[in-house]
Amino acid sequence: MPLRTSRRKMVIGERTLIMGIINVTPDSFSDGGRFDSPERAVEEGIRMAEEGADILDIGGESTRPGSDAVPAEEERRRVIPVIRALAKRIDLPLSVDTMKAAIAREAVAEGAEIVNDVSAMNFDEEMAKVVADTGAAVVLMHMRGTPKAMQQGDLTYRSLRGDIIDFLRKRIERAADEGIDPAQIMVDPGIGFGKTVTDNMRLIRYLHEFKVLGRPIVVGPSRKAFIGQVTGGTPRERVEGTAVVVTAAILNGGNVIRVHDVSIMKKVAVMADAVGRA
Repeated sequence: MPLRTSRRKMVIGERTLIMGIINVTPDSFSDGGRFDSPERAVEEGIRMAEEGADILDIGGESTRPGSDAVPAEEERRRVIPVIRALAKRIDLPLSVDTMKAAIAREAVAEGAEIVNDVSAMNFDEEMAKVVADTGAAVVLMHMRGTPKAMQQGDLTYRSLRGDIIDFLRKRIERAADEGIDPAQIMVDPGIGFGKTVTDNMRLIRYLHEFKVLGRPIVVGPSRKAFIGQVTGGTPRERVEGTAVVVTAAILNGGNVIRVHDVSIMKKVAVMADAVGRA
């Protein structure tokens, strides 16, 4: 499938792409505080590029369950210097993980070419205009509610996959109404965002059903709590469980895998691709 960003054309599906996570935040569930300066975050991005990342995703606001929103000025202070510096030093697509249109617009101006919006452009009504104006690619992710409250209350679905597919289809249609080319869009079922442990397992198992949307599928299972519910351990002790989920996601149709451990998951993806081709 073609994917058009603001800076290049990509072909998705020939092999699995690895999206490396760079959280420039003090409170992310897995690596909060590790990259609390632009210099350290840039060093991490260069290291991920050397390890084989295909895309780098830079975020300045944690979206872990229970997290609080970050003021736009603070989010800007965290992410823009990192994007600006990485764009000058490496030739990889840079993604900005944000729900704020103003941050997305500035990030694209500084070198980002993908907007990874966990609200699927629902949080900020100006986001669709930014994507349409800049020509950036966009990841539309499914989430119910906000990161602060998404794991609270009733998590049941009338039809888990059906509800999520219907939600993403409507967001794709709304994007088209706003002037966004379908070739700019990727979709993400939102593993861990308003879902139970069983829900997350089922989404991975039946990921191929999302192919009906006709767009590349992004999956972000890295070190998440549902893996810990099975294997135990802290986020950094969930690497093996993540590797299994990544393999299952690839074999079931995932195209882009968003991960913390680029070097390990790159090898996992190469092997899973080989099995899938066989």
